[in-house]
Amino acid sequence: MKIVDAPLSGLKIIEPAVFSDGRGYFFESYNAIKLFNQGIECVFVQDNESFSSFGVIRGLHYQLSPNAQAKLVRVISGKVYDVAVDIRKGSPTFGHWYGIELSSENKLQLFIPQGFAHGFSVLSESAVFTYKCDGYYKKEAERAIRFDDPDLAINWQIPENKILVSEKDLQASPFNAAEMNFNFQTP
Repeated sequence: MKIVDAPLSGLKIIEPAVFSDGRGYFFESYNAIKLFNQGIECVFVQDNESFSSFGVIRGLHYQLSPNAQAKLVRVISGKVYDVAVDIRKGSPTFGHWYGIELSSENKLQLFIPQGFAHGFSVLSESAVFTYKCDGYYKKEAERAIRFDDPDLAINWQIPENKILVSEKDLQASPFNAAEMNFNFQTP
């Protein structure tokens, strides 16, 4: 398992060691000790999974502190463009976003610490997306930022006429009006 820092402080890209032969493949998708030794010190308490079709954009979601959630995300089938937005006040990358393609082919994972909004778009015909969380879902703490916020200018890699977004996500706040209560702490 190879773990490297992504361009935004705290984000980590995880590349598992995949063992393939004529029968198929095997890889270790999660190992708490290996992640801990690389600075991912979360105790994950909840697993979530979604199925989506091409053009679906889910996000940008987060929960306010003290109910914030760190996430470890991956794709079981298909391909997505995964995005994390730094919403930690005082961070040198506050308001910046990072995107990475996660797929059943590349088997990459992304660790997203607390203090980031998260979303993804589906680039394949369909995708099964799964993520571990270090906190439980709390509806009253749930917040969202508009996926098409002009200040963020995220390229979701989906043609505009093919984008599918939930009504709830269409009602999300713009970045400059979103409620955020995270403060950057130097690592």
